[in-house]
Amino acid sequence: MAELSYPDIEAAAARIAGRVRPVTVASAQPGNRPEAPTPTAATWSASPADDPAGSGVHFALEFMQYTGTFKARGAQNFIQAHLAEGTFPEAGVTIASGGNAGLACAWAARDADVPATVFLPANAPAVKVERLRGYGAEVRLIGSEYAEAALACQQFVKSSGALASHAYDHPLIAAGAGTMMTEILSQIPDLDTIVVSVGGGGLFAGVATAATFHGVRTVAVEPKNCRALNAALEAGEPVDVPVDSVAADSLGARRATPLAVSAAQNDLVTSVLVDDEQIVSARRHLWGEHRLAVEHAAATALAGIHGSSDSGVYVPSDGEKVCVVLCGANTSLGDL
Repeated sequence: MAELSYPDIEAAAARIAGRVRPVTVASAQPGNRPEAPTPTAATWSASPADDPAGSGVHFALEFMQYTGTFKARGAQNFIQAHLAEGTFPEAGVTIASGGNAGLACAWAARDADVPATVFLPANAPAVKVERLRGYGAEVRLIGSEYAEAALACQQFVKSSGALASHAYDHPLIAAGAGTMMTEILSQIPDLDTIVVSVGGGGLFAGVATAATFHGVRTVAVEPKNCRALNAALEAGEPVDVPVDSVAADSLGARRATPLAVSAAQNDLVTSVLVDDEQIVSARRHLWGEHRLAVEHAAATALAGIHGSSDSGVYVPSDGEKVCVVLCGANTSLGDL
């Protein structure tokens, strides 16, 4: 099974230094506020015993990263590594993704002044197409489903010799994501626990590898109906899972990567599942209490530490220092 090492993350940090925004870490302690309304399914309890946003909890504001998500880190590391090795082809880099990975790849390619070709389904949202073109990428609209765009991307790699990138399933992508953890530890050196949402596992693999190296616990949070990593841990290997969640646009991978499964197989990793109601509630809390507008995937991490132990979430101990990674903000404000 593939593995990621801490030296891989150190190398990534050196490559992308000055090319990404260092993560901002802020206390999650709520400020003075009027008495909260009676809690409902869509609100969080105002009780200090039930609200995890205490003095020991921090937010890693990675949604402030270039392109709006942590994926800028992996994209930069992937491209810079190939440029340094002299293995970057004249045809440039290509990826099939109309989401955050595609945006990050196009942005990093523009920053390196190399060509990028992004494949999307023909029915992709116009705003994403425009943003990709704004980054200078050549956009090719193929078919009506992602699978068709992905197949066209594979064919393009064969015919053009372009370098194929991936949203999460590559050691360089995961190592780039892991650089965030070293930046968090520079600001909270006595951190006990990092909390991160998981889709295919690129972010998790990088963060958990760095966290484990430093003796920090990682809480891996997934939607109950997008549990690729959790199912892989049960099976002992990556397996296909159904995908159905409000956060599926970012966390809807059908299987976790071998890198993620390997990083998760140690005593410092805890797997947590949350339902969509918890995710929506966490997202509304972040806006209502902190004026942080994030996508459902980011709110999934916070949902993983809210509630009681019998609800299946991770409950921090008294005095435990916890950092929740808010990984992205490419979302619609209309449904907050």
